[in-house]
Amino acid sequence: MAFDLTGKIVAKFDTIQRSATFKTREFVVETNEDINGRTITNFVKFQTVQDRTGILDRFNIGDTVKVHFNIKGSRWEKNGQTNYITNLDAWRIEQVAAGAGGPIETPPAFSPDPESQTGVADDLPF
Repeated sequence: MAFDLTGKIVAKFDTIQRSATFKTREFVVETNEDINGRTITNFVKFQTVQDRTGILDRFNIGDTVKVHFNIKGSRWEKNGQTNYITNLDAWRIEQVAAGAGGPIETPPAFSPDPESQTGVADDLPF
């Protein structure tokens, strides 16, 4: 299941080679939401993995972005104790234009009756 979140990049970290075949890169996005008249600021840490670690290169701290991500969870046992971890794996990042977020205009609804759209019947044979 995919999710998305829009906010401002406030931190970018270097790529870390976790093993010979696995690498990750983390970054943090700041979001603000209004809850009962109070603005709550959240700092959400994402990670990119493998060939996706390079997608952060074209963004700067302070850029407003829309992050598309999946939620991944894992479990492991060490020294008789079970541990759990949750990762937000970003797989796409889009630049959000300044001032964006206004209403999006949609085209008029399609009408199956051609006369209602043009005032003249369509004479196409199909």
